[in-house]
Amino acid sequence: MSTLARRLVAEGLGTALLVAIVVGSGIRAERLAAGDTALALLANSLATGAGLVALLVSLGPVSGGHFNPVVSLSALVQGVLAPRDALRYVLVQLAGGVCGVLAAHAMFGEPALAWSAQSRTGASMWWSEFVATFGLVGVAIGTLRSRPQLVPFVVAGYITAGYWFTSSTSFANPALTLACALTDTFTGIRPQDVPGFVLAQIGGGLAATLLFHWLFRKPAAVAPAPVSSLGGVTSGAATSATTSAD
Repeated sequence: MSTLARRLVAEGLGTALLVAIVVGSGIRAERLAAGDTALALLANSLATGAGLVALLVSLGPVSGGHFNPVVSLSALVQGVLAPRDALRYVLVQLAGGVCGVLAAHAMFGEPALAWSAQSRTGASMWWSEFVATFGLVGVAIGTLRSRPQLVPFVVAGYITAGYWFTSSTSFANPALTLACALTDTFTGIRPQDVPGFVLAQIGGGLAATLLFHWLFRKPAAVAPAPVSSLGGVTSGAATSATTSAD
């Protein structure tokens, strides 16, 4: 199997498992919370954060651990991912999202697919998705270029927080958003509300890519670092990661 094929399988599998975690934990949380929405949201957010760490640590080394079309778009804009590969990433992510819903529904005895009736629309929701996705892409780029070994934990921590500080519960992922239109459960979103979310996510992701790519841009030229009298360097060149965000 080619390297690209392995990367695509990892992206599809990772996205499927991520969606299964989000949808499945939402179903379980709603059933056990006895109408306590805050408790259900707490359980859903913690399960998602923990699952995302596991997926990023295990599959990230294979494909970069995007599991999100906006992250792949960010990698494309940064010149890390070729256009053709970016398109392939997005397609397998979308397919993986549908598979994730099917898997979650099968585990909990739900219909294979069901259009969601959960309303998630309006300016506050769209702005929330813009901010959530801006932050996700931004912290991923910043951490990748400064402390890459911490990316899984930083990204998962941010997503967990996003459940609580946004009115939309921080979907921040077009593949997840489209998949959640196919589940009439706790994490669902009406199909007609999907375009507004996706446009806001793309806008937030692109804005973060441009800003954080500039913030962490490698200097055009760096002079050799002078050595101090104590034997250490007194200044150093900035480093820059060439892999994609989150």
